[in-house]
Amino acid sequence: MSRKKHRSTPIIFYSNGYETYLWDDQFYPPRQIYGFYSKSELQTLIKRRESRKDIRKFEVNAAIAGRYYQLEAIQRLSEHFVTVKNDKLRGTNRRALLVMATGSGKTRTAAAIVDMLTKSNWAKRILFLADRNALVTQAKNAFKEHLPHLSAVDLTKKKETGHTRLVFSTYPTMMNLINNQMEGESRDYGVGHFDAIFIDEAHRSIYQKYQSIFDYFDGLLIVLTATPKKDLDKNTYSFFQLEDDIPTFAYELDTAVNDGFLVPPRSYAVPVQMVRDGVKYKDLSDEDKAELEEKLGLTAVSDEALQEFEVGASQINSFLFNEPTVDLVLDHLMNNGLKVASGDKVGKTIIFARNHRHAVFIEDRFNKNYPEYGGNFCRVIDNYNDKAQDLLEKFCYDKEELEPQIAISVDMMDTGVDAPSVLNLIFFKPVKSYAKFWQMVGRGTRLRRDLFGPHEDKKFFLLFDYCRNLEFFQENPDGYQTNTQRPLSQLLFLEQLHVANLIQENMDANNQDLALAKEYINQLHAKVAQLDTARYEVRKHLAVVHQFADRSKWDNLNKSAIIAIETELSHLIPYTEDIDEMAKRFDLNSYKLQGAMINKSPRQTVLIQNFMDIGKRLLKKRNVPAVAAKEIVIREMASIDFWQDASVSKIENLRKEIRDLIHLLKEENNIKPIYTKLDDNLLKEEIIGYDIIANFKNLQSYKDRVTAFIKKNKHHLVIDKLHKNQPINAFELQQLEQYLVAEALGSKEEFIKEFGDQPLGTFIRSIIGLDQEAIQAHFTNFIGEANLSAKQIKFMDTVIRYFVTNGYLETVDLMEPPFTELDDSGVIGLFDENNVVKLMSLIKQVNQNADIGA
Repeated sequence: MSRKKHRSTPIIFYSNGYETYLWDDQFYPPRQIYGFYSKSELQTLIKRRESRKDIRKFEVNAAIAGRYYQLEAIQRLSEHFVTVKNDKLRGTNRRALLVMATGSGKTRTAAAIVDMLTKSNWAKRILFLADRNALVTQAKNAFKEHLPHLSAVDLTKKKETGHTRLVFSTYPTMMNLINNQMEGESRDYGVGHFDAIFIDEAHRSIYQKYQSIFDYFDGLLIVLTATPKKDLDKNTYSFFQLEDDIPTFAYELDTAVNDGFLVPPRSYAVPVQMVRDGVKYKDLSDEDKAELEEKLGLTAVSDEALQEFEVGASQINSFLFNEPTVDLVLDHLMNNGLKVASGDKVGKTIIFARNHRHAVFIEDRFNKNYPEYGGNFCRVIDNYNDKAQDLLEKFCYDKEELEPQIAISVDMMDTGVDAPSVLNLIFFKPVKSYAKFWQMVGRGTRLRRDLFGPHEDKKFFLLFDYCRNLEFFQENPDGYQTNTQRPLSQLLFLEQLHVANLIQENMDANNQDLALAKEYINQLHAKVAQLDTARYEVRKHLAVVHQFADRSKWDNLNKSAIIAIETELSHLIPYTEDIDEMAKRFDLNSYKLQGAMINKSPRQTVLIQNFMDIGKRLLKKRNVPAVAAKEIVIREMASIDFWQDASVSKIENLRKEIRDLIHLLKEENNIKPIYTKLDDNLLKEEIIGYDIIANFKNLQSYKDRVTAFIKKNKHHLVIDKLHKNQPINAFELQQLEQYLVAEALGSKEEFIKEFGDQPLGTFIRSIIGLDQEAIQAHFTNFIGEANLSAKQIKFMDTVIRYFVTNGYLETVDLMEPPFTELDDSGVIGLFDENNVVKLMSLIKQVNQNADIGA
């Protein structure tokens, strides 16, 4: 397409062979892409230069999304995507993050955005991704209700023809289609097929596992989520090129409740003794002791050991299931939960169970205790149930009440499910994730008109917590962040690389160990050389793949080469044909033990003990021919003598001999559930109400975030010295600045823009103040030696309190409020000249301790 023919530049592609860029210079700056557009897709881009409208001026269909915050969200997205430069419309950003509280209408907002993009000629084909089939189905149904004129398909249920306007899919389904596309098996979805991609409730695990989807498609990327969080592993905001905690738009839960668009929970911590404290043998009745001894096989255990025996709270409803415990919770729900049908029937309820076995146990106990409700009133809805989708739709249906009335969920209903009639949430499992907790709370926040009768709307819902979650999040507002688990194949690759590198760097390594390192390197190289370059994830890293497909590049690996292998290659290693996971975990521990031995790490003691235990357990299976054939090796493994002079080479030989026997221990690892009838208590007098909306953590501005980070880290060595009025040196200040820039401040320019150009030590003092004992000690001699009057002592108390609160005091302020309350002239009206000089000198010393000292 020549410039002469079209009176403008064509769509430009340029590449170095590994990286390819697209440049539509009439609208966007260059951007990296991972394939080429088809002829028809290029023609669409060219036509769009003339037909594209200014979405900022689009009149949103209020019938789809008419609430003020939904309109604001769409307007902010529009202004984020486009601007006017030199009187011409120009694209700016291509990714947006909309944070909207669960139940505030994310799907409606998404549908209204699709309506805007399609009618403004920004998008022709749209992809909607979710992490579960149920959410895909729910989204497709909602979009068809709001946009019936756009054809739609659910890829989890049927194949798409290539011309459908709205495509709905789970991440794995789309990932498979992309890989088929790259391998030439399909031509359905090229990089330019979708003009916009919507992501529902994205989590960091999604970004890590399926980011290649978002990179592959060259479309606008729009995420609608309820609770984004800063994640050290995969920062959601960084992914969208946004400042941390400042999304494109945010409409938070507390605001939605105050606006009356969502209903609040009334939350109660309900202590059930066994769930809270576990089971202590010594505290049981004689009858319960006898039952526990029988069920757990404790009859041969000594009396002394029995007195110390206990089952921890974490094991309740994991492997020990106690009938009275579940009965107490169900009884509390049935008697105290919100009711419908004039109080005759408990309202729609979700019970969040710990696991599938727990869920089934709850359902069984309900049916035994309340047979009059039949078998459909209370049902398990999880991925083990082949009728889960049908049950879920009946539970959520709000035109009339269909059974089940009580849904027992294991993960499936924690997020994304739209059930406006829910009145009771039962937290019967511990939750440590802040994001997940609030998404679970969101199952009850939706409005429901006329739920209790004509003009009797849902005003609130009940949250009963039996597992200390409310207490946990009050003490830990951020919850616990867990690292996303790497695939086992990647861990094996990394550990093997680590061991090989340690051996090669070890000056004491013998020839046998060096030969092992070479063997490992050969295996690692082979895995990289065998990577399928037709796979899209591999093509993204093709330059590095080609580099290390050359065996010579593995010789004498330097630090930068190792980093490249770890970050760009290790995650590409696929599962091998070896499907014995227990054997592969044994391999992993073998490599870890080798590394610990080379490093002389104390960790090797624990790992060696683990290997000895495996040996002892295998010796009990000598009747198995495969074990009998290797009895000598196994006995050595179980003996402490073997480990006195063990080497990395010996461990490798042991690994090869033993790994194929590990599967024989599989049954030992399967803990059989224990069902008991031990007495339990629900402590009604200790039930506590929580106002969790008041404690809801809003998204923070840059200023608030920096302030919160410094307060949270006040025990940092240098920050603590500033707090306690101890001088700091230049090196300490430099180290502190580097730490804060890396963790919270961002750039120095950003800091100066927000807080002004002030010394870092002074700034930190202004946030954390000064330790009262330290500042009192600083002025002790002056107060004692100056023979002060009562007014002067009160003045000094004001100085000390000011320092404690503000951390810094300018001497000129001693003539201003609050220092003029005792005398209009301030310090000079209360003290003689000599004491004024002394006092000001002491104050300057405090201030100087916040700056660089000698």
